[in-house]
Amino acid sequence: MATKWEEYRQTLNLTAEDEEIISLEKSLICAVVEAREQSGLTQKQLSELCGIKQPVIARLESAAHSPQINSMIKILKPLGYKLAVIKEETTAL
Repeated sequence: MATKWEEYRQTLNLTAEDEEIISLEKSLICAVVEAREQSGLTQKQLSELCGIKQPVIARLESAAHSPQINSMIKILKPLGYKLAVIKEETTAL
């Protein structure tokens, strides 16, 4: 049995695509937490503003679940943010 995270992670056999998704979710979650904290809001205060229960926000911030797009939109709106799709930069060969 793996005793350290890195040992356990190796047993998951994650693909490059899986790693990219994990990285994107982590960046998104970190941005939400940072925006909430910069706004000086607690999770409870944010939940009251966006209509999403505080435990849902807590689970999102702890990465217990993958963020749902509709929840992200509702959470970001009172913080003054929105989701956007941007073209990924490509590198020349």
